[in-house]
Amino acid sequence: MEAKKLEFGLMRLPVLDPSDAGTIDTEQVKQMVDLFLERGFTYFDTAWMYQNFKSEDCVKEVLTSRYPRESYTLATKMHSGFFNSPEERETIFNTQLEKTGAGYFDYYLLHGLDTEMYEKQEKLGSFGWLQEKKEQGLVKHIGFSFHDTADVLEKILTAHPEMEFVQLQINYLDWENEWVQSGACYETACRHQIPIVVMECNKGGTLAHLPGKAEALLKSADPEASPVSWAMRFCASLPGVFMVLSGMSSLAQMEENTGFMQEFKPLTGEEKELLHKTAELILGGKTIACTGCNYCGPGCPQNIPIPKYFSLYNGDMMEIKGKAWTPNRGLYQKLTASFGKASDCIACGQCEEMCPQHLPIIELLKDVADYME
Repeated sequence: MEAKKLEFGLMRLPVLDPSDAGTIDTEQVKQMVDLFLERGFTYFDTAWMYQNFKSEDCVKEVLTSRYPRESYTLATKMHSGFFNSPEERETIFNTQLEKTGAGYFDYYLLHGLDTEMYEKQEKLGSFGWLQEKKEQGLVKHIGFSFHDTADVLEKILTAHPEMEFVQLQINYLDWENEWVQSGACYETACRHQIPIVVMECNKGGTLAHLPGKAEALLKSADPEASPVSWAMRFCASLPGVFMVLSGMSSLAQMEENTGFMQEFKPLTGEEKELLHKTAELILGGKTIACTGCNYCGPGCPQNIPIPKYFSLYNGDMMEIKGKAWTPNRGLYQKLTASFGKASDCIACGQCEEMCPQHLPIIELLKDVADYME
């Protein structure tokens, strides 16, 4: 598993129509893929439902049809929310092979395990099925991504020592978060001596756009370093982490991330302490801890773009107080012309069942509605 530590996540790709994640700007993604490989990075990550179920199709167009199979590694995933029988699971896997054109997957993950999803995967025998795929040569390394507390992770790793890696949400803002438990989950994985892939290192963009005092603190230490570089270096510096996943949305982001990760420099002790202080400053503000994964969006009966509204709300919370108008409010009004408003929520609870962050979405939408509307 030795490789440069940056992974290209194909879940926040540039699109031609901002209201449809499936309209991927494939020409720009081709340029991003070319630069990624040119600079010596090899690891790509996708999943069944990313980009309105179009991400795996994009893989074939931008990667597998253009480069030799041995020149890259590819990971994909299967979420138990999309199948209810071994037959349906098999159909999805075979479709993934066909859509990507990869022939086999270097890394394959049971997607988004929490207490409920773990129980379903166990009931359907997915761990044994995954081992069978490895024995058949269709998967090289088997693992899972995880969204729950450290005690649940301990349970899964103890029950399944055959797992070869785990993908965890880790960032300096969530290190002591009572729900995400980045630090506790990291320590649990280390005790089991299982290699770690980091996801949400920038917390869905939250750590790319810091409030003024937090950004100024980092700039005082290194005026040239971006907030993104600080967040990614924090994760890549952790012993046991072999890959840091970044969902890049433009060629400019690819330029930046591959630039500072080419000659990766681990954090010093002083820099780690600085990020701890930065987290304290950020957490002092009123924000919603949404990562923008959009697991909550598909199937919303009111067609509410929940992560978009949370992002706009968070952005406005970081604006200078007293402004008569902000772009976030303007964007909210534009979105409500095509989507349901925050106040249209009927409290069905479907979104909260899918949320990896365990957010009280129904109540938070009320806050957004009160503020934005």
